[in-house]
Amino acid sequence: MPDPNPAAFGFLETRRSRPAKTLTGPVPDRDALRRILTVAARAPDHGKLEPWRFLVLEAAAMARLAESVAERGAALGLEPEKIEKAAGEFARAPLAVVVVASPKPSDKIPDVEQVLSAGAVCMQLLNAALAAGWGANWLSGWASHDRDWRESNLGLMPHEWIAGILHLGTESNAPPERPRPDLDMITEWVAR
Repeated sequence: MPDPNPAAFGFLETRRSRPAKTLTGPVPDRDALRRILTVAARAPDHGKLEPWRFLVLEAAAMARLAESVAERGAALGLEPEKIEKAAGEFARAPLAVVVVASPKPSDKIPDVEQVLSAGAVCMQLLNAALAAGWGANWLSGWASHDRDWRESNLGLMPHEWIAGILHLGTESNAPPERPRPDLDMITEWVAR
């Protein structure tokens, strides 16, 4: 018989990301954030390659990145609304953690498993922050997919990319529940 953890299961049944634009201070201090990152690093990692790493972006870094996104967006000729949205995500946020996918050469562990591990770290970080009582949201956006921007502004290596930018803070208002998938539409039972 399994040994259930009703509190953990109940949390997972009702967990809900908090919109990044509704997050304010205070934010987790370094000790609280280290605990959240420790939980995130327990994500599945076939081969123990650790094909990911963390960049913690504090307030001054967020302000710098907001400016750099605006400059890069203008240089790329993007629509002003698209630039403003991306810059605003950095300008408004008090704290974010960038999960950097950093694949490792391996004859045994395919790249796709390393990519999935980076995604699992993002989800684990999101859930750990929410379980610790913080508001959290997993975002990306055009800038995170722009190699020049991420290498010059975040110091990523050419083989690295951003799996997610997780915004953390204090929830300023509870979001409404959103529609969830119809389980019958996405599930197929295979008996043999």
